[in-house]
Amino acid sequence: MMTLWVFGYASLLWNPGFPVAEKVQARLHGYSRSFCMYSIHHRGTEEKPGLVLALDEQEGACCDGLALRAVPGTEDETLTYLRERELISSAYLERTLPLSLRDGRRVQAVSYVIDPHHVQYCHLPLEEQARIIARAHGGRGPNTEYLYNTAAHLDEIGVPDADLHWLVREVKALTSDC
Repeated sequence: MMTLWVFGYASLLWNPGFPVAEKVQARLHGYSRSFCMYSIHHRGTEEKPGLVLALDEQEGACCDGLALRAVPGTEDETLTYLRERELISSAYLERTLPLSLRDGRRVQAVSYVIDPHHVQYCHLPLEEQARIIARAHGGRGPNTEYLYNTAAHLDEIGVPDADLHWLVREVKALTSDC
């Protein structure tokens, strides 16, 4: 099998769930990272949806994250795992997209992007995102944990996200009142 690269831009940064042989900072052109997907499984429920980050196609946008190379020999198991995890509903679409790696290489990587026609697709003001994230909880835990871990890991790789930092401050303020 060919080398398998996966683009991590949110939870795959801190919880890839598969054996990783190499991690390299990477940029995906034409997409932005945003809380544009209602989560009804991992970080919320159908009754009380949470929000998760997704790659939203936008002309002129770019998203920085990590290119994760699967350990050779684990490609099939890795794809099976990722499909079970990421395609739990049909809100994400699996695409193989070109990444520019920080070291100058260009690779093709499996990436999960939002289907803008899916019922879980949303565009909400940051204030409403914060209210939802502060209270949501799903099969993989609280929505707050997802936000905090993603923001921290983006900082660790040198890719701070101003919207995520604002959300962290706002969500912490909202949850301290509980």
